[in-house]
Amino acid sequence: MMQKRTVLITGSTSGIGLSIATAFAQQGYNLILNGLEANGPQLAETMAAEFSINADFDPANMLDPAALRAMVSRAGEKFGGIDVLVNNAGIQYVSPIEEFPEDRWDAILGVNLTSAFHLTKAVWPFMKKQQFGRIINIASAHGLVASEYKSAYVAAKHGLIGFTKTIALEGAPCGITANAICPGYVKTALVDKQIADQARTHQLSEQDVVEKILLAKQALKQFIPAESIAALCLFLASESAATLTGAALPIDGGWTAQ
Repeated sequence: MMQKRTVLITGSTSGIGLSIATAFAQQGYNLILNGLEANGPQLAETMAAEFSINADFDPANMLDPAALRAMVSRAGEKFGGIDVLVNNAGIQYVSPIEEFPEDRWDAILGVNLTSAFHLTKAVWPFMKKQQFGRIINIASAHGLVASEYKSAYVAAKHGLIGFTKTIALEGAPCGITANAICPGYVKTALVDKQIADQARTHQLSEQDVVEKILLAKQALKQFIPAESIAALCLFLASESAATLTGAALPIDGGWTAQ
């Protein structure tokens, strides 16, 4: 790298986000971790020591726009700005539409979509000023296609892809790219919860949910490695991807090829 850049990754104290954070740390990026887990400060300290980088943790809640703006402001004071923003935080709820709780709808749209708007808006002035920025939105195969019982999640992820395309156009004159990654199923705590929810909804065993529902649509009958998503994030953040923008990139085992 020509210079040490700074990356902010939401929802990065576990799961996909932690894999992304680890990959960036290994490449020498300064790191802002975010999440609700209590181990956040210790995790940042450990990664800073292990990879000889500067790392910080911010517990900003994705449903609190003021906290999101404050997180970006604090990062600017400590690191001089944010070069790469990875909007990864996400939540899920599975329910038929007639039973779907309205507060769950609001929360899923808030965490999975609206937080990306607030954070992108907050980092934009710095990226525009330096004529360089990378916005990477972790969408989903459900941003490209739908499944039953996931109305809020599918709506939010479709919206995130539309948002990505819009800011790609706005960022093009400023050296700012924006892309969405659309994974299939990754074995994380979020997916474990989905498996349990689907088992309850369909009255199936959890193993049958994995085989007959989750991976049924993926030509490659295996979960997507979180490390593969992290590697794609690194590429999108690099100079090699300077002309790749406005894309929704499936990494879904062939799910959306059908």
